[in-house]
Amino acid sequence: MSEPTIVPEARRGDLTRLGDAFAAATDIVLTTHVNADGDGAGSEAALAAWLAARGKRVAIVNPTPFPAAYRHLITDPDQVGDPGSERAAWAIERAELFVVLDTNEPRRLGKIARAFGERPVVVIDHHPPSESAIPGDGLRDPTACATGELVYDLLQVIDPGIEPWPPFVAEAIYTAILTDTGSFRFANTTPRAHRIVADLIERGVDPEAVYRRLFASVPLRRIRLLQAALGRLEADPDLPVTWITVPRAVTAELSATSEDLDGIVEYARSIEGTEVALLFRETPDGATKVSLRSNGEVDVNAVARRFGGGGHVKAAGALIGMPLAVAREDVLEATRAAVRELESRREPS
Repeated sequence: MSEPTIVPEARRGDLTRLGDAFAAATDIVLTTHVNADGDGAGSEAALAAWLAARGKRVAIVNPTPFPAAYRHLITDPDQVGDPGSERAAWAIERAELFVVLDTNEPRRLGKIARAFGERPVVVIDHHPPSESAIPGDGLRDPTACATGELVYDLLQVIDPGIEPWPPFVAEAIYTAILTDTGSFRFANTTPRAHRIVADLIERGVDPEAVYRRLFASVPLRRIRLLQAALGRLEADPDLPVTWITVPRAVTAELSATSEDLDGIVEYARSIEGTEVALLFRETPDGATKVSLRSNGEVDVNAVARRFGGGGHVKAAGALIGMPLAVAREDVLEATRAAVRELESRREPS
């Protein structure tokens, strides 16, 4: 193992215990948060391929369907059991170990969390801990750039020097890190993130091919959705807050999915002077999904937690069981309060 990819010593104990947990189980279920992103899905895909190569029966069972944008990372399609399927029910019934990736919040797992029962659960996550976090062993380290970094470390500790990795493991970890760092633009892009990515490229990842698959091959409906969303862009007249609202009628007309909305909040975030950007969308059941992004010191994780959500200091989300118009005003008021508090701290005494 080369020096640039040496695993931080503080993680080694937890990673070794994770290896012991995997060794003790034959049937393993992997899961992540609702509307899995590239980090959650990529981490699942990498870990599933690695565990299967070690002789484990692995299933990926998420509270929402595995994203189409990342299905190419799955080496065995039979590993995925989408919600309500016989495959999902069978896997959950047989599971000897549950592995939760990219979240530590039971409420972000929906019905999956209630299926754990008394069976062992381990968590691999890089989000800040909370009072309601899933109990149990695992590796929880918010200093990691992505959960994919922790999966990379797991493979380095449990299978040091084993070559080659199973197909798509390196690309899945690369995808996890690439997407969660905003293509290496966000503040969580560390020197070690680049060193890991360099190792993944040496292992055969083709950055241009990954770019084409993820960002340069989108359906027309996604561009139409972006067009409609930007027409609903608003900015607070007094505070550096911008937001986009996507009613259910818009997504229904375009047959758009939640995946088609990925990245739209970044257009609001990119407006000069913006401190906080938000994306509000209406779900099919009449609830409201909100994504929050911070450009500076406002802790949007704290705002999201007020509404049952969570995430990172600069990127968070929440699913709110209220109509769009009501939820939007409540979240905007909480956001404005957070921005005003920040501005008051900046004022000279």
